[in-house]
Amino acid sequence: SKMDIQDNQKRLGWMGTMDVNSIKNKVASSIVAISSVHLLRLFMEAEKILDNKIILCVIIHLTFVLSAFGMAYIDKMSKKQHLLH
Repeated sequence: SKMDIQDNQKRLGWMGTMDVNSIKNKVASSIVAISSVHLLRLFMEAEKILDNKIILCVIIHLTFVLSAFGMAYIDKMSKKQHLLH
C-alpha cells in the first residue's frame, strides 16, 4: 500500500525512484547473478559432474537471462508508450 508521507516529513532516499517494474528487474538480475555463481561452481567441478546436469544448468541459466532481458525490454517499451501518450 502507499505510504502517506507529508511534505514536511523526511523520506527515505529510494522512495519515489523505484516502481514495481524496477524492483522486478532488480530481482530478475539478482536471480541471474545467483545462477551465474552456481554455474561457475559447476564448471569448476566439471570433472565430477555429469554432462547432462551441466547442460541442463546452462539451459536453465540461459532461460533466466532471456527472461530478465525480456522483462527489461517490455518495461522499456511500456515506458516509451507511456511517454508518447
